[in-house]
Parts: sequence; C-alpha cells; structure tokens
Amino acid sequence: MKWRGRRGSSNIEDRRGRRSSGRGVGKTGGISGVGLILVLVIGYFLGIDVTPLLQGQGQFGDSGQTVSQEITPADQRAGEFVSVVLADTEEVWSEIFAEQVGERYTPATLVLFKGATQSPCGGASGASGPFYCPADKKAYLDTDFFVTMEQRLGAGGDFAAAYVVAHEVAHHVQNELGILSQANHIRQQVSQAESNAISVMIELQADCLSGVWTRYAQARFNSLERGDLGEALNAAKQIGDDTLQRNAGRRPNPHTFTHGTSEQRQRWFQRGYENPQIQTCDTFGAARL
Repeated sequence: MKWRGRRGSSNIEDRRGRRSSGRGVGKTGGISGVGLILVLVIGYFLGIDVTPLLQGQGQFGDSGQTVSQEITPADQRAGEFVSVVLADTEEVWSEIFAEQVGERYTPATLVLFKGATQSPCGGASGASGPFYCPADKKAYLDTDFFVTMEQRLGAGGDFAAAYVVAHEVAHHVQNELGILSQANHIRQQVSQAESNAISVMIELQADCLSGVWTRYAQARFNSLERGDLGEALNAAKQIGDDTLQRNAGRRPNPHTFTHGTSEQRQRWFQRGYENPQIQTCDTFGAARL
C-alpha cells in the first residue's frame, strides 16, 4: 500500500505512554491453557471485549492502574500508518455519503493505546483487541496488534492492517446510518443464538463496507499495490470464526459464530469491492450469507 508522504488524520487520540486508571483484573481464578489462548485470539482479532473473561490473568495491581510500555520506532510507524489510513476513510466516506446517502459524514475518532485504557464500552487491553464503541463513536486500537497479526495469525502486510482499520471504521459508518443501534437493540431482546446470528450480519456488512472503501480509495488515491487485495482477503480468512476455532483445537460450532466464516468474510469483502454501493452490503436482507 502506498501511504508514505500522504495526509494523516487529525482525529487521532493517542493515549500511548499515558498512565491508565480503571478497574483492575483480579488475581485469583481465571482461564488457563488452550482456553486462555482461544479467548485472547478471538477477542484480539474480532473486536470483542474479553476483559470480563480474563479475571486472574492480568498483571494489574489492586488499584487498577498500569503504565503503558515504551513507544518504540515500530509503534511510531504504526501510528503514522493508521493516521493515513484513517484520513483515507474520512475522505472516501465523505464522498460516498454525499453520493449515495445525501448526507454529511461525521468521522470517527481513533484511540491509539498500548497496554490498557478505558472506554464507555468497557476496559480495553491487548486482549480486547481493536473494537468500535458506539457510545463515544471511537475506535480503539492497541498498536501492538499488527505484529501479532503477522506473527501469530499469518496475516501480515500493510493492507491487511488497513483492512482491519477499515473494518472498525465501517462499524462507525453503520452507526452513522442508524444500522448498528437498531441491530444491537434487537439483539438485546432475542435468544443468544439469534443474537449471534445478528452479530454475524453486522460483521459481514462491515467487511463488505470495507470492500466498498477499498474500491473508492484505489480510485481516489491509487494506493493499492500488487498483492494488497490478497493481503486483505488472507486477513479475512485468518479471522473467520471457523478458522479461529480450528486453530484453537476446537471443532467449529456455527451456533457460536459471531463474525462469520472465513469464506463469508472474504466473499462479502469482495462483494463490496466489486460493486461499491452501500446497498450491496445489505446482509440483513440477503437470502444467503
């Protein structure tokens, strides 16, 4: 991805290096072995806040305070990269909203942190992973996650990282369109299985909207390089529910899926890229996910 030398976003809230205060993690009980690995992987890469599941796993003190780690040159580069990607999403979604929605797009704020921080949606840590909080309209990102994507999941490449950022921004787009609030309201009134099914629709729609963004970004910035689409599709494959469960030593259980299979995530991303219209991404009305 060609990103160096281009405009960065001003909608970055950089909390790296700050002292974070909030509720700590308990010191007793907890998850161990494969179970802990599964919780960390699913939370880290699917945008789920797993902090409540990690009681006894952290290194926080009783006060709940921790100090972020030192900011490395790699962290600095990651912050610069994310800033450019975020700026790209702002320009592209402003264009799309004007053309397809007839309304003004209000950008999201991206919170960069390292170690732990707090959000209105709960505590954020390396385990909670990148996620979007509709309560404050902010996306939260631990800058260590790019390395983890490459080394632990085999999803390396700068455009794989851009895809993940675009996915979280897509949740903000859903929020701006009123889709996210309606879907989450319904999820609170139905069974767990039905709630999971709605969650899959939300996430696949975000993948599709990421594809829409990619197509517009290429036309606007000519930023894609050879292999970039492959990096995004590989990332979508590696974070499919079925792939994550297999890699954690479990048999895939569709009733527990909350983000969709690898095949679904890849297909919906491609669908948005090939037909870059918001209505293309109507997973809620689709005959087949």
